[in-house]
Amino acid sequence: MGHYDEYKRRVLRITQRLSADGYFGSKSGSAGNVSMLVEDEDAVVVTPTRLRYDVMTVEDICVVGFDLARIEGERKPSIETPMHVATYKVRADVSAVIHTHQTFASALSVLNQPIPPLFDEVTLAIGNTIDVVPYALSGSRELHDNVARKLANRCHCYIIQNHGALCIGTDLDKTFTFVELLEKSATIYMRALATGKPVTVLPAKIVAQLHSEMIARQDREIARKQERHIARIKAVPEAEPSH
Repeated sequence: MGHYDEYKRRVLRITQRLSADGYFGSKSGSAGNVSMLVEDEDAVVVTPTRLRYDVMTVEDICVVGFDLARIEGERKPSIETPMHVATYKVRADVSAVIHTHQTFASALSVLNQPIPPLFDEVTLAIGNTIDVVPYALSGSRELHDNVARKLANRCHCYIIQNHGALCIGTDLDKTFTFVELLEKSATIYMRALATGKPVTVLPAKIVAQLHSEMIARQDREIARKQERHIARIKAVPEAEPSH
């Protein structure tokens, strides 16, 4: 069993589930991408580019370093890999990234319309807003720079203008749930806007409280990673002094 095999299996499982549920925009395409951070390494396990999800295997999943150099895998990694790496560098709480082309979030992307806080359980899970990342060409340096700048709001879901959506989290299963919550919010928001009536949002005091609770969870995850890193350093035996 290879060092990265379990990571690859997890990435493949979530990728094929997202595809089967239609979150990539078409069930026979290859438009979205998924990655997972390798714990204790500056490396990510990520889906390959231009390969249908229904025929993808564990062997097709790629492993690359933060410098984008290939560590394992014969296929070319997703062209959005730099966006994933930029996310991991900026957000220490994040260990999974999912980029989708889900229908209602994508509809809001062409409207350049963020989603305000509508439901308390969604706000507690993903933050106080679903903001819009400014447009840039897929795979470009400008796009992953635009994404990196937006991540400072500490939320877990983003709409990418004229493109799709980005969800990030501490693991793939939680991040899959964020994808679902994003589409729920986008669907209801679009339908509410279509009535022409005012859309009510959560009270500001409640939003601030829920967002703070979410950030506290993130801070605990960051502390866990830091403690693990310190323990790993301490476990390395000191080199014998040279004579």
